[in-house]
Amino acid sequence: MWEIIKAIIYGIVEGITEWLPISSTGHLILVEHLIPFQGVSEDFFGMFDVVIQLGAILAVVVLFWNQIWPFALTKKERAGRTGFASYLKKDIWTLWFKILVSCVPAAVIGVLFDDVFDALFYNPPCVAIALVVFGIAFILIENWNKGRKPKVTTLAEITYQTALLIGCFQLIAAIFPGTSRSGATIVGALLIGVSRTVAAEYTFFLAIPVMFGASLLKVVKFGLEFTSLELTLLLIGTAVSFIVSLYVLRFLMGYIKKHDFKVFGWYRIVLGIVVLLYFGIFAAF
Repeated sequence: MWEIIKAIIYGIVEGITEWLPISSTGHLILVEHLIPFQGVSEDFFGMFDVVIQLGAILAVVVLFWNQIWPFALTKKERAGRTGFASYLKKDIWTLWFKILVSCVPAAVIGVLFDDVFDALFYNPPCVAIALVVFGIAFILIENWNKGRKPKVTTLAEITYQTALLIGCFQLIAAIFPGTSRSGATIVGALLIGVSRTVAAEYTFFLAIPVMFGASLLKVVKFGLEFTSLELTLLLIGTAVSFIVSLYVLRFLMGYIKKHDFKVFGWYRIVLGIVVLLYFGIFAAF
């Protein structure tokens, strides 16, 4: 029962921190050291903390279904058009092609060097440094961006070049755990003139193929030989992540219409310092 409670806690942490630009990895590493799973294999957590993101992905799909489903199946959607093309929503297909372009940098580097990056950077000091550095970046970029009129105010205005640039910023998060995938893409989008709301929405949609691919990669490497306890923990963590993400996504979309991201920058800095102090003291003893 205690292990199930831990899985629920992990799911809550994932559901909150995946979408807020504060690094789910940084929080999960801290939670792992505070309340580690017992009775599971050594490699289980490395797979678990990635795969429970599937719950967060499902929340995006549910909330933004009409904006991401590329097929027109009703007569109203087809609007009198005929032929195979009438079943396709051209604007949404174009959006997905742009999202795939954004995925290319992280997909290529992730497949080739995923294990290398995990070995080099998946540790508390590196995560803490990434938290602090990107926290400072959020504050500086928001100050720089204050009063500037964004060049891109709708998803349709995102060009393929802009999509590739956003993908390159996402690559930073793929290399350095603690950066925050949503944080890196939002910061990058703001720097190149994308509005805060569009940057957030594009980040949510971009997460769908990215997280699915990352989860699939982790499951393939881990294998399908789960114990009954491991499978139970994984399903519970994923389900809780989905439920919590539904509320967090709604909150964030409402929040960014009236506020900037500086509060998250300050939070990241404080958390990074806490992680450094905690693991510094932990290592000393």
